[in-house]
Amino acid sequence: MSKENILILGAGIMQLPAICAAKELGYEVITADVNPDAPGVSVSDQFRNIDLKDYHAIAEEAVRLRMDSGLSAVFTAGTDFSSTVAYAATKAGLPGIDYTTALTASNKILMRRAFSDAGVPSPPFYPVRNEQEAYEACAELEFPVVIKPVDSMGARGVVKIESADENGKIGLAVADAIAASRTAEAIVEEYMDGPEFSLDALVWDGEIVICGFADRHIFFPPYFVEMGHTMPTTVSEEMKAEVIDVFCRGIRAIGIDRGAAKGDIKYSSRKGAMVGEIAARLSGGFMSGWTFPYHSGINLTKAAIRIAAGDNPGRLTPLTEMVSAERALISIPGRIEAIDGLQAAEETAGVRNLFVSVSEGDRVVFPVNNVQKCANVISADNDYDKAVSSAESAVRKIIIRLKPFDHKTRDFLAGEGWEWVPDAFKLENENNIKFLDGLKNGGTGLLPELGAETFTDWHGRIIDDAFKLVKEYTSCDENELNYKFWRALLRGGHQGGIWAIDTARGEEEL
Repeated sequence: MSKENILILGAGIMQLPAICAAKELGYEVITADVNPDAPGVSVSDQFRNIDLKDYHAIAEEAVRLRMDSGLSAVFTAGTDFSSTVAYAATKAGLPGIDYTTALTASNKILMRRAFSDAGVPSPPFYPVRNEQEAYEACAELEFPVVIKPVDSMGARGVVKIESADENGKIGLAVADAIAASRTAEAIVEEYMDGPEFSLDALVWDGEIVICGFADRHIFFPPYFVEMGHTMPTTVSEEMKAEVIDVFCRGIRAIGIDRGAAKGDIKYSSRKGAMVGEIAARLSGGFMSGWTFPYHSGINLTKAAIRIAAGDNPGRLTPLTEMVSAERALISIPGRIEAIDGLQAAEETAGVRNLFVSVSEGDRVVFPVNNVQKCANVISADNDYDKAVSSAESAVRKIIIRLKPFDHKTRDFLAGEGWEWVPDAFKLENENNIKFLDGLKNGGTGLLPELGAETFTDWHGRIIDDAFKLVKEYTSCDENELNYKFWRALLRGGHQGGIWAIDTARGEEEL
């Protein structure tokens, strides 16, 4: 007897758990992706090189598969294309959520209107298509505001505008948001302060089951870069209950009556729990496929696939209560010369996974969204502090060395074009501050009380440890430790320090 087929949209890293789960459930897996070299292609049974934006082509393939060899479900996780799944499933006569519902969950204008109509707490907003409309929207809203595309994920094209004094930035922000939108639309909404949470849920027979509640760690305003998440949450039971209640109300307002739902929920100091957005799919960001299964012992993706095929999801009650932490590695701008420490990171006690998204020769930037990070580490442990320490320690073991002389690195270290990025380190010891100031007029040397500095960089490393890395990778001596070197180390961490020594020693290629 031939296997039943499933069509999975996307063959990237975030879809690997779905491919594996479907195979374990006995399905013949057909993946579709615009990238024929996507990592999931090699583990799929069949592959279709189709752009997921082309929902008509995806639907035609689903119909063809249903007619030719049988098709049980269309599925995705961690992509923007839940509406394409719904459209293809409808056309092929398969189970799934209503296409209109999926569109509402994919378009922030429709989503916000649904929340407003149902009385679900979410920020006031205005849809905009150009700079003038954005200015008009800002005049009606309370600052700070956030400008974002209506139909994207991963914080692409999302930026915070602090006040009316920053009006000059509005035009650029709108242009970036529209460029990140498939429909060339953006929204301007009031900023929600407070902590942010990621939640997953499965909906079956009218019941909403929460399957994951994580604390998100967001940094680098005016952008929203997630440096990781941790599960379970550490907030009070009262706050947790309010967040879950608002999430469930949002799911019902959108109309998700079966399948998966992913929520980004904020807890405002002024207004309490509020919906950032809700998608009709499982989460990306390594949560549904990795940290929740480690935390709970439940394969959430398998359960979601069962629902997509019209079956009961099975057991959703957690089997374990582990702590799972995901942390990201980022880089200052430049071009990668070498990556070191990957094996040491993988072998760190408690680490379960290491995902590296860059290679030697790649150009890297300081991230303004969640698709520009360099690597992600996932850990799990029975102890909260150990799980977090494991992931963060592993990240610090990965060293990205940048090619010398690169003008992008030089500009960053000089503070040109990246003014919003905080320095990796800030000196607090008076003797160190005075010594560095004295090097402006010449001279070299080691800061006299380097070990007294406690300020940490973006990955939790102190300056003394960063300097030790510079020594390890360059074998520099005190004669090379001039003012430019220390400024590069303070601005760009160990990467800046290593780059400064490499550049000072080398000869620029013509």
